[in-house]
Amino acid sequence: MSSFLRQFCIVCIALCTGTLAVAGPFEIAASPSRFEISGKSGARVGQSLDIHNVGKLPTEVALRTLDWAYSADGNISYFDELQPNSCRPWVTLERKAVIVNPNSKRVFRFQVDIPNDAPRGECRFMLAIEGVEPAYKALLESGGASLSLPVNGRIAIAVYLSISGAESKLALTQIGMRDIKGKRTPTVTVTNTGDSHGRLEGSLDAIDAKGVEFELIPEGTPVMPGQTRILPLVVKTEANKSAIEPTYPMKAKGIFDWEKGSFKVDVELR
Repeated sequence: MSSFLRQFCIVCIALCTGTLAVAGPFEIAASPSRFEISGKSGARVGQSLDIHNVGKLPTEVALRTLDWAYSADGNISYFDELQPNSCRPWVTLERKAVIVNPNSKRVFRFQVDIPNDAPRGECRFMLAIEGVEPAYKALLESGGASLSLPVNGRIAIAVYLSISGAESKLALTQIGMRDIKGKRTPTVTVTNTGDSHGRLEGSLDAIDAKGVEFELIPEGTPVMPGQTRILPLVVKTEANKSAIEPTYPMKAKGIFDWEKGSFKVDVELR
């Protein structure tokens, strides 16, 4: 499945204007699904994304940046207001809003001007693509914005900018079983002691107590600098096939990869 289809969303939110009114469908997609780029202090980094309108009507969308945080337990928070050490003031957007014609795409550009004195590290922000309603558009054009103001859809694209060689440093510290949402689940514990986010990739070849063979893959969410995260291992399911429910104990063997290395795993999970 393409990255822009993974970003596809159709959202209808009722707006309170004395009576309930339903906004039109937000039939917008965007690609890529995230940016992982690099630059040095004093450099200008330019990028572009494609905004696709898969609907039958012209659609106007607003664009802005947001600060965000991702907790060790996998919860994401968005912030209108600048957070400490935010790099959003470095970002310039091509424009605040664009109209995308039906069944077509619009290329949107942005750039990041890294200050000369920017320390080594990672600049992170979200590029928000939001459906335009009259009240929201008026607030946006006046220079303000509010996450509490209803809009009829949002796509948030993460931008990770590594500055002056910042990189992740992952360590696999444990693999075992845990209760997650009331279900016994195989997990891997990963620590990031680097100065940039990292992701665990790869897979394990597994066989359960009934002799059923399958692949285990780690949850693909990021591990932020300084974090230790417990990532579920999920059974890789092929399209149009039923999900496999393993019978324990099971054996798993293979390699997990990250940006600068890999971990060999040979384990029995009970």
